Amino acid sequence: MNLSGFTAIVTGGLSGLGRATATELADAGNTVAVFDLPREDGEQLAAEIGESVRYFPVDVADAEQVEAAVDQVAALGPLRVVVNCAGVATPGKVLGRDGVLPLERFERVLRVNVTGTFNVIRCAAQKMSELDALSDGYGRSERGVIVNTASVAAFDGQIGQPAYAASKGAVASMTLPLARELARHEIRVMTIAPGIFSTPMMAGLPQEAQDSLGAQVPHPSRLGQPAEYAQLVRHIVENSMLNGEVIRLDGAIRMAPR
Repeated sequence: MNLSGFTAIVTGGLSGLGRATATELADAGNTVAVFDLPREDGEQLAAEIGESVRYFPVDVADAEQVEAAVDQVAALGPLRVVVNCAGVATPGKVLGRDGVLPLERFERVLRVNVTGTFNVIRCAAQKMSELDALSDGYGRSERGVIVNTASVAAFDGQIGQPAYAASKGAVASMTLPLARELARHEIRVMTIAPGIFSTPMMAGLPQEAQDSLGAQVPHPSRLGQPAEYAQLVRHIVENSMLNGEVIRLDGAIRMAPR
């Protein structure tokens, strides 16, 4: 799909991987709707990304909020691309220092990472299915592309990550059945599973800890950069044969138990 001239949704788009993706899509000449939690500086942060970027204060796991926001976005122009980056990584051992992991902490991670991702997909897919199809340049057509964010934790979950690993494993597992179902609407579905990336969450660690984590990556031995995630999103949008797959973007790292 040509990367210019459409409307896109990027969840979690005010920071980290989402912000880099919103920047990439906006710079390519698209209207970008950023879904993120309510915050006073949301409009300012969106404006810093680009003139064509709009901020929507949305809880991705709230059905009514997402439905209303997607309706507004679809009114801005043809909704062709959705990138789900919103997520939480709350750690917690089953049997921790403070006792058994509270069930609500486990459920919250799944609510944001799994339910939130699916919630946006279902609403956006409906809008995409109503669009005129575009040529893929090879004799076939397509209407839209959905890119989700899993994690290497889906495959190499560490101690203290049962909720996070379960949620990202679910996102990865949704990819193929969604791609198969939405194929009749000419909508592609892909998932990226990033490794250790330089995000605001990572920036909260001491530099020594960040360097140590980067050194665990076989090659290149460093933290991934959000722009590299955004570059892969761009390629997925542009390459119509990419569908129903999970791509590890991790420098060949395989996470240790701890």
